[in-house]
Amino acid sequence: MEARRKERIDRPVKAQTDGIYALASMRNVMYLLAPRLFPALALIVVPALLPTLYLKRIICIACVYALLTLGFDFLLSTVGLVCLGGALFFGCGMYAAGALNYYYGLPPVVTIPLGTLLGALISTALLIPCLRLRGIYFAMVSLAYPLMIHRIIEATLILGGTDGLLGLDGLPNVWVELYLVIGVTLIALFGLRRLYHTDFGMVLRAIKDNDQAVRASGINITLYKAIATFIAALLGSFAGAYVAHLYMWAGPSGWALDYSIFPIAAAVVGGMGTLSGAVVGSFILAPLSEMLRAFASLRIVFYSSALIVFIMLWREGLMNWLERKYHQIERWVKV
Repeated sequence: MEARRKERIDRPVKAQTDGIYALASMRNVMYLLAPRLFPALALIVVPALLPTLYLKRIICIACVYALLTLGFDFLLSTVGLVCLGGALFFGCGMYAAGALNYYYGLPPVVTIPLGTLLGALISTALLIPCLRLRGIYFAMVSLAYPLMIHRIIEATLILGGTDGLLGLDGLPNVWVELYLVIGVTLIALFGLRRLYHTDFGMVLRAIKDNDQAVRASGINITLYKAIATFIAALLGSFAGAYVAHLYMWAGPSGWALDYSIFPIAAAVVGGMGTLSGAVVGSFILAPLSEMLRAFASLRIVFYSSALIVFIMLWREGLMNWLERKYHQIERWVKV
C-alpha cells in the first residue's frame, strides 16, 4: 500500500513565481482562477434568471452600493484616507448627469459618462484642500460636504430645489439597466485589483504606511492622494449618474447619509482591504435592507445588530476569512 500524506493545495502554487504558475498544471491554474472566475460568472448569469423586475432592480442597487464601497475601501487600503464622502461623489454625479439631460437635452449615453467625469472632478476639487488632513479629521470634512450642499440646494432652490430635476430620460430597457451597472462593477473591481499591484499602487500603499518617508523620497504625496480620490470619486459619481437615469430623477436624496454610511458597513461585513469584500458586503446588506423594509423604522435595529455582531465577533470580515480558509484546503498526495 503506497504511503500518502496531506498537503495544502496551494503549496505547489506558492512555490512558483507569479510569472510561471500559469504555465504549470491546469489544476493550479483553476485553483487561482476559480475564486475570481466563478463569482464573476454568477454575477453575470444569475440576474438574468431572476423572474421579476423588482429582484433585478435590487441587483442594480446592490451594484450601486458596491461601487461606493469599492471607492471607500480603495482609499482606505491605499492612501489610508477614511472618506465618508460617498454621498458627495454620488450627489455630484447624479446632479451633473441630471442637469445635462434636463437643461440641455443630452441623452443618457452622453450624460452618464460626462456626469461621471464632471462629478468626479467637482468632488476631487472640493476635497483637495483637505488631503493634508488624516484620520477622523478628513472623515469629518468629507461627511460635512454633502450635508452642506444639500442645505444650499434647499435654501436657494437651485437645480429644482426640494423637488429636484424631474422627468429625466430613462435607460432603454431593463437589460441595459442591469448589465450596464454589473459590467462597470466588474471592471472596477478587477481594474482596482490590478492597479493595487502596480508600481503606482505600491506608492499609494507606501503613503499609507509612512507618508513622511515617501515625501522624503521626492514624491508629491498630495498629487497621489488626489489621483486616488479622483478614482474613488469616479466610481461614486458613476453610481449617481446611473441612478439619476434609473429613477429618471435627480433630487436632494442623492446627498443622503446612506451613501456615506452604507460603504462602511459593507466593507466591515465583506472584509476591509480586500476590494472583493466590498462587493460581497454590498450584495449581503442591500438585499437584507430590502427584505426588512416591511419592518419600517425597526429595520435599522436589525441592520445595526448585524453590523455590531460582525465588528465584535468577526472583525476580519467575510472575504478575509474565506480567503484564509481557501488557502488551508488540504489534499492527499503520494510521499
